[in-house]
Amino acid sequence: MTEASSSLKLSKNPAVRWTLIVVGWLAIVLGVIGIFLPLLPTTPFLLLAAGCFARSSEKFHGWLLGHKYLGPYIHLYLDGKGIPFKAKCYIISVLWFTMGISIYLVGHLALKIMLVVIGVCVTIYLARLPNLEIVSKDSQ
Repeated sequence: MTEASSSLKLSKNPAVRWTLIVVGWLAIVLGVIGIFLPLLPTTPFLLLAAGCFARSSEKFHGWLLGHKYLGPYIHLYLDGKGIPFKAKCYIISVLWFTMGISIYLVGHLALKIMLVVIGVCVTIYLARLPNLEIVSKDSQ
């Protein structure tokens, strides 16, 4: 058992555990979809999944935190270290590219305004996150 998994407080109620597992996997699916759709936030869903798995399954919790692509960002976010500047730029670029397409395709002015407001809020949130300083081995 790892240090992280030893601190988990798993629910003793099987119905609660299975509900949390189902909600956790649903959150992962929505989080991954959110990578490609600007209206679904990725990080909150992944954090929800991590929380659900922390109460229901050491196996799934360890898998998510150890995931090659999703795990490092969850760790960095939870530790308050931020995200790499390149990742921020990529996320904001993809966000506004997909938002632009959505705004173009939506016919109602109110929905266009809502999409712009959501895009601006997400951009501000991302911009305010700390930039992760990546230290190369050569500079140490």
